[in-house]
Amino acid sequence: MLKFIFWTLLAINAVLFAYGQGMLGNFRENEREPGRMRNQLGTENIKLVAARPVAPPEPESAADAEPVAPPPTPVLVMAKPTAPAPVPVEPAAPAPKPEPKPELIACTLVGNFSPQEARRFEAMLAPLALGQRQTRENVAVPEVTSHIVFIPSPGSKEAADRKAAELKELGITSYFIINDNSPMKYAISLGVFKSETSAQTLLATLTKQGVAGAKVAGRTSQATKMAYRFRALEPAAKAKVDAVVAKFPDHPARSCR
Repeated sequence: MLKFIFWTLLAINAVLFAYGQGMLGNFRENEREPGRMRNQLGTENIKLVAARPVAPPEPESAADAEPVAPPPTPVLVMAKPTAPAPVPVEPAAPAPKPEPKPELIACTLVGNFSPQEARRFEAMLAPLALGQRQTRENVAVPEVTSHIVFIPSPGSKEAADRKAAELKELGITSYFIINDNSPMKYAISLGVFKSETSAQTLLATLTKQGVAGAKVAGRTSQATKMAYRFRALEPAAKAKVDAVVAKFPDHPARSCR
């Protein structure tokens, strides 16, 4: 029984294989058959020819002939791109001009003040609130503290003694010879006064008594004074400082570094 089934299946497979290869023909007439194409004769002589246009019928007479215009040649026209509509631009507002910075006064020096004058000066400056732009400094300045009536040095101790003897003959006993190492060494002092007026009065008296060559000179010493330095002042602040300085005519302002 098994052998029968085996041989039956084998025979069916063989029939299906032969049908698939076209050995048993084709039951549909419109189906293309690759084997039949291979079996055709002279397939290499077959050429494909382009179809020719059909010529129009010839006219019976020349009058009947109408000129045939050649077909127009197609022209490719590129459409111009449409320009975008201009966008209105608002004018920019002009930038504000920076305000010019006021020119600063680099440095102004005022003084020299005595302690009493300095206190008055500072009291007048206080409302201006200048802060660090105002500084005070102590300065040593020569100051005339007295006035001397004297006969200049004759150059030596012996000459000074002879001049002193002449003064005695004129009845002048109030004098002394300066013996220090100052520029007035061997000069003869006739009197020292606090004011210049008193010194000039003595000089006039001595001249009447016959003393020749006597003079008046101021004697100086180093005194401590106060000076005020102002830096980086705006013109408005400088004008206010000048108004205060004007009240101290003996201490005009001057430029400094």
